[in-house]
Amino acid sequence: MIKVENLVKAFGPKVAVNGVSFGVERGEVLGFLGPNGAGKSTTMRMVTGFIPPTSGRVTVGGFDMDENPIPAKRLIGYLPENAPAYTDMTVHGFLHFTAELRGLRGEEKKKAVSRAVEMCFLESVVYQSVDTLSKGYRHRTCFAQSIIHDPEVLVLDEPTDGLDPNQKYEVRTLIREMGAKKAIIFSTHILEEVDAACTRAIIIDRGQIVANGTPQELRQRSDLAGAVMFSVQGTPAVTVNQKIQSLPTVRKSALLAGENPQVVAVRAFPQPNTRDSELEASLFELAVREHWKLTELKTEEGRLDEVFRRITLPDTKRSTKEETK
Repeated sequence: MIKVENLVKAFGPKVAVNGVSFGVERGEVLGFLGPNGAGKSTTMRMVTGFIPPTSGRVTVGGFDMDENPIPAKRLIGYLPENAPAYTDMTVHGFLHFTAELRGLRGEEKKKAVSRAVEMCFLESVVYQSVDTLSKGYRHRTCFAQSIIHDPEVLVLDEPTDGLDPNQKYEVRTLIREMGAKKAIIFSTHILEEVDAACTRAIIIDRGQIVANGTPQELRQRSDLAGAVMFSVQGTPAVTVNQKIQSLPTVRKSALLAGENPQVVAVRAFPQPNTRDSELEASLFELAVREHWKLTELKTEEGRLDEVFRRITLPDTKRSTKEETK
């Protein structure tokens, strides 16, 4: 439904997006992650045809955004950055206006507005003017206009910006449910939204894609992926750590600070090519053999925040961090 090929956008000498390519199929929710200034919003604007690329190609539903922009844009619902809206209109009036812009008339328009109001939980403010709304309700109003025509493609730029925790949960749930039938791409810098709503995620940094995969695949790139958290009670820390390091399945281990001084917590890292659960099994057997009181044994899945920081750190900071290690 969305196909992006070698997209480039330059603003004078500054290249904001540099050779970005990806696709989004129907039934897929793609999270577009990156630090501030990475090129997320610029990419969203080019995908929707809001600004033209310097070079490259965008097709939506088979329509080239440059050659056939109108049929391509008919398929898209777009929530721009900062949720712009006409502040002198009521929520009801604004949604009727955007429905008419989308070609809806009569009973079809009324049903579309009612559906959007219900889906975005706007019943309590529907006759308030937009300028009296809180930031969260204003954002939800702009979200409602993006789905007013039940589009096949949704492009959402920071869709949970300014929402409280309950509202964020509602919007993420809505995105996940709509993602079963639509092609959705949304930009965010909130990593928990990847697990909450995405089937796949792209990380962009300094205008280029640096990672692309499912949340599980990205977590596997974490240094912590496959490590095992191991805690025992009533045994000296030095003894526990030495015994763990002597195991053939352990590459290295690290003592961790804990709240209970009677409990020794260790993170053990597997040797290369160690099979899944092999490290965990060897640690359990060690605890049984040594008659230790085991309080925790858990294999780490890896952490998205650690992956994100590692691959988006500036080169100078990355080198300093690695030297420190």
